[in-house]
Amino acid sequence: MKCLSDYLWQTIVPLIFFSFVWLLFKYLDKEKEIQEKEKERIAMELKFLKSQINPHVLFNNLNTIYSYSFEKPEETPSLILKLSKNLKHVLYESNANYIPLDKEIQYIDNYIDFQKIRTQGIKTVIYDKVININNHQIAPLLLITIIENAFKHSTIHSTINIKIQLTEHKLECFCENSFNQKDENNNKSAIGIDNLKKRLNLLYKNKYSLNIEKKIDRFKVQLKLVLS
Repeated sequence: MKCLSDYLWQTIVPLIFFSFVWLLFKYLDKEKEIQEKEKERIAMELKFLKSQINPHVLFNNLNTIYSYSFEKPEETPSLILKLSKNLKHVLYESNANYIPLDKEIQYIDNYIDFQKIRTQGIKTVIYDKVININNHQIAPLLLITIIENAFKHSTIHSTINIKIQLTEHKLECFCENSFNQKDENNNKSAIGIDNLKKRLNLLYKNKYSLNIEKKIDRFKVQLKLVLS
């Protein structure tokens, strides 16, 4: 019995130990595979969401240049230059998950300049920007969704208020505009907001707050981000 016991101890215990080690490595490989698939899913979803945003921004800029080529052709070259910078930003610089904040702000500045020209005499645009430090990173094409919706769905002869403020590492984007409750296009703006929420959950989970207030004829959006 002693010999049998020694035999079992020397045989079964190592077998159990190596089986445990094999199962552990199998589990770790499975976890790694799951993580890789999750990263791939996130990358694909981000690419899809950004592809939905980009065409709208570019078409708006092109429409502005087209109208100005008739009304004020002498100012068209400067608009084309701004558009080229925006194209570069959308097609190349925004491919990364995070980009320098100053590039994103410059893109927004150009976009708002386009809209001020396009809506001159029709809408009043108040743009307040307080950013003293630009050495932060931000996910591209996030803020533009909020700003673009304000221009797209605001009513004629109304005021659009836009404020972007950076305090240390906290960025706040506030946008307010009037809207027509009977306008069917207001329902389409929900698509852009839904895309924004998805990207925020993917890239800034537990590091952002998004407040949307819709009362009578006023629409307010306030986004706060903790930047890296």
